[in-house]
Amino acid sequence: MVASATGNMLNAASSSDFTGDKLFQSFMQDVKDIERRDEDLTSDKQIERLTKPGSKYLNLNPYEVLQISPKATEDEIKKKFRQLSILVHPDKNPENKDAAEKAFEAVNEANRALKDPEQVKKAKLILEEAGAMLEMKLKEKRREAKKLSATAVIPEDDSPEAYFRLQRAITAKLFADNDIRKQELVDRQQQEKKRERETELEVEDNTKRQKEMDKQWDEGRVNRINDWRSFQKRNEKKVKKNKQKFFKPPALKPESKPPT
Repeated sequence: MVASATGNMLNAASSSDFTGDKLFQSFMQDVKDIERRDEDLTSDKQIERLTKPGSKYLNLNPYEVLQISPKATEDEIKKKFRQLSILVHPDKNPENKDAAEKAFEAVNEANRALKDPEQVKKAKLILEEAGAMLEMKLKEKRREAKKLSATAVIPEDDSPEAYFRLQRAITAKLFADNDIRKQELVDRQQQEKKRERETELEVEDNTKRQKEMDKQWDEGRVNRINDWRSFQKRNEKKVKKNKQKFFKPPALKPESKPPT
Protein backbone atom coordinates (compact mmCIF):
# COMPACT_ATOMS: atom_id res chain seq x y z
CA MET A 1 0.00 0.00 0.00
CA VAL A 2 2.79 2.40 0.97
CA ALA A 3 4.82 1.43 -2.09
CA SER A 4 1.96 2.12 -4.51
CA ALA A 5 1.16 5.42 -2.85
CA THR A 6 4.82 6.37 -2.90
CA GLY A 7 5.08 5.41 -6.58
CA ASN A 8 2.14 7.62 -7.46
CA MET A 9 3.67 10.50 -5.60
CA LEU A 10 7.01 9.95 -7.31
CA ASN A 11 5.28 10.09 -10.68
CA ALA A 12 3.70 13.33 -9.62
CA ALA A 13 7.11 14.55 -8.51
CA SER A 14 8.51 14.01 -12.01
CA SER A 15 6.02 16.48 -13.50
CA SER A 16 6.80 20.11 -14.03
CA ASP A 17 4.63 21.05 -11.02
CA PHE A 18 7.03 19.31 -8.67
CA THR A 19 9.62 22.05 -8.17
CA GLY A 20 11.13 23.67 -5.09
CA ASP A 21 11.91 22.50 -1.59
CA LYS A 22 8.46 23.34 -0.22
CA LEU A 23 6.69 20.95 -2.57
CA PHE A 24 9.28 18.27 -1.93
CA GLN A 25 8.82 18.64 1.84
CA SER A 26 5.06 18.38 1.37
CA PHE A 27 5.54 15.21 -0.67
CA MET A 28 7.76 13.63 1.98
CA GLN A 29 5.30 14.57 4.70
CA ASP A 30 2.50 12.83 2.77
CA VAL A 31 4.66 9.71 2.49
CA LYS A 32 5.36 9.76 6.23
CA ASP A 33 1.68 10.24 7.00
CA ILE A 34 0.75 7.21 4.91
CA GLU A 35 3.47 5.10 6.51
CA ARG A 36 2.36 6.19 9.99
CA ARG A 37 -1.28 5.48 9.17
CA ASP A 38 -0.50 1.99 7.90
CA GLU A 39 1.76 1.32 10.88
CA ASP A 40 -1.00 2.38 13.28
CA LEU A 41 -3.52 0.07 11.62
CA THR A 42 -2.13 -3.00 13.34
CA SER A 43 -3.65 -4.99 16.16
CA ASP A 44 -0.87 -4.20 18.63
CA LYS A 45 -0.96 -0.46 17.92
CA GLN A 46 -4.73 -0.20 18.17
CA ILE A 47 -4.97 -2.31 21.33
CA GLU A 48 -2.23 -0.20 22.91
CA ARG A 49 -3.99 3.02 21.87
CA LEU A 50 -7.31 1.95 23.35
CA THR A 51 -5.98 0.51 26.62
CA LYS A 52 -2.96 2.66 27.54
CA PRO A 53 -3.00 4.81 30.72
CA GLY A 54 -5.33 7.76 30.23
CA SER A 55 -7.36 5.99 27.55
CA LYS A 56 -10.38 5.78 29.87
CA TYR A 57 -11.30 9.41 29.26
CA LEU A 58 -10.06 9.55 25.68
CA ASN A 59 -12.35 6.61 24.88
CA LEU A 60 -15.37 8.61 26.02
CA ASN A 61 -15.16 10.41 22.69
CA PRO A 62 -16.56 7.96 20.11
CA TYR A 63 -14.91 9.86 17.25
CA GLU A 64 -11.56 9.55 19.00
CA VAL A 65 -12.04 5.80 19.45
CA LEU A 66 -12.96 5.15 15.83
CA GLN A 67 -10.48 7.78 14.58
CA ILE A 68 -13.02 9.49 12.36
CA SER A 69 -14.24 13.01 11.79
CA PRO A 70 -17.48 14.19 13.44
CA LYS A 71 -18.61 14.79 9.86
CA ALA A 72 -18.09 11.14 8.89
CA THR A 73 -20.93 9.53 7.00
CA GLU A 74 -22.80 6.46 8.19
CA ASP A 75 -20.93 4.31 5.66
CA GLU A 76 -17.58 5.69 6.83
CA ILE A 77 -18.48 4.92 10.44
CA LYS A 78 -19.49 1.35 9.56
CA LYS A 79 -16.31 0.81 7.55
CA LYS A 80 -14.03 2.04 10.33
CA PHE A 81 -15.91 0.09 12.96
CA ARG A 82 -15.52 -3.16 11.01
CA GLN A 83 -11.87 -2.45 10.41
CA LEU A 84 -11.05 -1.76 14.06
CA SER A 85 -13.26 -4.49 15.49
CA ILE A 86 -11.41 -7.06 13.38
CA LEU A 87 -8.01 -5.70 14.41
CA VAL A 88 -8.70 -5.76 18.16
CA HIS A 89 -11.00 -8.77 18.34
CA PRO A 90 -9.94 -11.06 21.24
CA ASP A 91 -10.06 -14.13 19.00
CA LYS A 92 -7.51 -12.48 16.71
CA ASN A 93 -5.24 -11.64 19.63
CA PRO A 94 -5.09 -14.74 21.86
CA GLU A 95 -1.67 -13.77 23.22
CA ASN A 96 -3.06 -10.45 24.47
CA LYS A 97 -6.67 -11.41 25.10
CA ASP A 98 -7.42 -9.31 28.21
CA ALA A 99 -6.27 -6.06 26.63
CA ALA A 100 -7.95 -7.01 23.36
CA GLU A 101 -11.27 -7.49 25.17
CA LYS A 102 -11.00 -3.98 26.66
CA ALA A 103 -10.14 -2.50 23.28
CA PHE A 104 -12.94 -4.42 21.59
CA GLU A 105 -15.46 -3.16 24.15
CA ALA A 106 -14.27 0.42 23.61
CA VAL A 107 -14.80 0.07 19.85
CA ASN A 108 -18.24 -1.47 20.34
CA GLU A 109 -19.26 1.22 22.81
CA ALA A 110 -18.19 3.97 20.41
CA ASN A 111 -20.17 2.36 17.60
CA ARG A 112 -23.26 2.07 19.84
CA ALA A 113 -22.93 5.72 20.82
CA LEU A 114 -22.81 6.86 17.21
CA LYS A 115 -26.03 4.93 16.51
CA ASP A 116 -27.85 6.85 19.23
CA PRO A 117 -29.02 10.30 18.03
CA GLU A 118 -29.04 11.70 21.57
CA GLN A 119 -25.49 10.58 22.25
CA VAL A 120 -24.33 11.89 18.87
CA LYS A 121 -25.94 15.27 19.62
CA LYS A 122 -24.29 15.39 23.04
CA ALA A 123 -20.88 14.40 21.65
CA LYS A 124 -21.02 17.09 18.95
CA LEU A 125 -22.01 19.73 21.50
CA ILE A 126 -19.00 18.77 23.60
CA LEU A 127 -16.76 18.98 20.54
CA GLU A 128 -18.14 22.44 19.72
CA GLU A 129 -17.50 23.54 23.29
CA ALA A 130 -13.98 22.13 23.06
CA GLY A 131 -13.36 24.12 19.88
CA ALA A 132 -14.50 27.33 21.57
CA MET A 133 -12.36 26.65 24.62
CA LEU A 134 -9.38 25.87 22.40
CA GLU A 135 -9.65 29.23 20.64
CA MET A 136 -9.93 31.04 23.98
CA LYS A 137 -6.89 29.18 25.29
CA LEU A 138 -4.86 29.98 22.17
CA LYS A 139 -5.74 33.68 22.37
CA GLU A 140 -4.71 33.73 25.99
CA LYS A 141 -1.40 32.02 25.24
CA ARG A 142 -0.70 34.39 22.33
CA ARG A 143 -1.44 37.40 24.54
CA GLU A 144 0.93 36.12 27.23
CA ALA A 145 3.60 35.40 24.63
CA LYS A 146 3.35 38.92 23.18
CA LYS A 147 4.09 40.33 26.60
CA LEU A 148 7.49 38.66 26.41
CA SER A 149 8.26 39.44 22.77
CA ALA A 150 6.41 41.11 19.91
CA THR A 151 7.59 38.36 17.57
CA ALA A 152 6.91 35.46 19.93
CA VAL A 153 5.05 32.48 18.49
CA ILE A 154 3.30 29.93 20.65
CA PRO A 155 4.04 26.23 20.00
CA GLU A 156 0.46 25.57 18.84
CA ASP A 157 0.84 28.10 16.01
CA ASP A 158 4.19 26.68 14.99
CA SER A 159 3.52 22.95 15.31
CA PRO A 160 0.42 21.02 14.20
CA GLU A 161 1.30 18.33 16.73
CA ALA A 162 1.32 20.84 19.60
CA TYR A 163 -2.00 22.23 18.39
CA PHE A 164 -3.46 18.71 18.21
CA ARG A 165 -2.21 17.81 21.71
CA LEU A 166 -3.87 20.85 23.24
CA GLN A 167 -7.07 20.25 21.30
CA ARG A 168 -7.09 16.63 22.39
CA ALA A 169 -6.44 17.48 26.03
CA ILE A 170 -9.28 20.01 26.17
CA THR A 171 -11.67 17.64 24.41
CA ALA A 172 -10.79 14.73 26.70
CA LYS A 173 -11.32 16.91 29.78
CA LEU A 174 -14.78 18.00 28.64
CA PHE A 175 -15.82 14.42 27.91
CA ALA A 176 -14.43 13.39 31.32
CA ASP A 177 -16.31 16.20 33.10
CA ASN A 178 -19.51 15.18 31.33
CA ASP A 179 -19.01 11.53 32.34
CA ILE A 180 -18.32 12.51 35.95
CA ARG A 181 -21.48 14.63 36.09
CA LYS A 182 -23.47 11.78 34.56
CA GLN A 183 -22.08 9.33 37.12
CA GLU A 184 -22.82 11.76 39.95
CA LEU A 185 -26.41 12.01 38.71
CA VAL A 186 -26.68 8.21 38.62
CA ASP A 187 -25.23 8.02 42.14
CA ARG A 188 -27.71 10.61 43.41
CA GLN A 189 -30.60 8.76 41.80
CA GLN A 190 -29.43 5.50 43.33
CA GLN A 191 -29.11 7.15 46.74
CA GLU A 192 -32.59 8.61 46.37
CA LYS A 193 -33.99 5.22 45.41
CA LYS A 194 -32.17 3.69 48.37
CA ARG A 195 -33.67 6.27 50.75
CA GLU A 196 -37.12 5.73 49.24
CA ARG A 197 -36.75 1.97 49.65
CA GLU A 198 -35.57 2.39 53.25
CA THR A 199 -38.61 4.59 53.92
CA GLU A 200 -40.88 1.98 52.33
CA LEU A 201 -39.32 -0.76 54.46
CA GLU A 202 -39.70 1.38 57.57
CA VAL A 203 -43.38 2.01 56.79
CA GLU A 204 -43.90 -1.70 56.09
CA ASP A 205 -42.16 -2.58 59.35
CA ASN A 206 -44.23 -0.06 61.33
CA THR A 207 -47.43 -1.33 59.70
CA LYS A 208 -46.46 -4.89 60.53
CA ARG A 209 -45.71 -3.98 64.15
CA GLN A 210 -48.97 -2.08 64.43
CA LYS A 211 -50.92 -5.04 63.09
CA GLU A 212 -49.16 -7.32 65.57
CA MET A 213 -49.95 -4.95 68.42
CA ASP A 214 -53.59 -4.72 67.30
CA LYS A 215 -53.77 -8.50 67.13
CA GLN A 216 -52.30 -8.85 70.60
CA TRP A 217 -54.67 -6.21 71.92
CA ASP A 218 -57.68 -7.97 70.36
CA GLU A 219 -56.57 -11.28 71.82
CA GLY A 220 -56.03 -9.59 75.16
CA ARG A 221 -59.48 -8.02 74.99
CA VAL A 222 -61.10 -11.47 74.87
CA ASN A 223 -59.05 -12.51 77.87
CA ARG A 224 -59.89 -9.30 79.72
CA ILE A 225 -63.60 -9.75 79.01
CA ASN A 226 -63.47 -13.35 80.19
CA ASP A 227 -61.56 -12.27 83.31
CA TRP A 228 -64.11 -9.57 83.98
CA ARG A 229 -67.03 -11.95 83.55
CA SER A 230 -65.36 -14.44 85.88
CA PHE A 231 -64.81 -11.68 88.41
CA GLN A 232 -68.44 -10.63 88.13
CA LYS A 233 -69.65 -14.18 88.70
CA ARG A 234 -67.36 -14.60 91.68
CA ASN A 235 -68.56 -11.33 93.10
CA GLU A 236 -72.20 -12.28 92.65
CA LYS A 237 -71.63 -15.56 94.50
CA LYS A 238 -69.96 -13.71 97.36
CA VAL A 239 -72.89 -11.32 97.64
CA LYS A 240 -75.41 -14.17 97.77
CA LYS A 241 -73.36 -16.01 100.33
CA ASN A 242 -73.03 -12.95 102.53
CA LYS A 243 -76.76 -12.32 102.35
CA GLN A 244 -77.46 -15.81 103.68
CA LYS A 245 -75.17 -15.26 106.69
CA PHE A 246 -77.00 -12.17 108.01
CA PHE A 247 -80.02 -12.55 110.45
CA LYS A 248 -83.30 -11.67 108.90
CA PRO A 249 -85.74 -10.22 111.43
CA PRO A 250 -89.36 -11.18 111.13
CA ALA A 251 -91.62 -8.82 109.46
CA LEU A 252 -93.44 -6.48 111.79
CA LYS A 253 -97.21 -6.82 111.98
CA PRO A 254 -99.39 -3.81 112.63
CA GLU A 255 -100.69 -3.55 116.25
CA SER A 256 -104.32 -4.34 116.78
CA LYS A 257 -106.51 -2.46 119.29
CA PRO A 258 -107.60 -4.35 122.40
CA PRO A 259 -111.28 -5.09 122.62
CA THR A 260 -113.27 -2.67 124.62
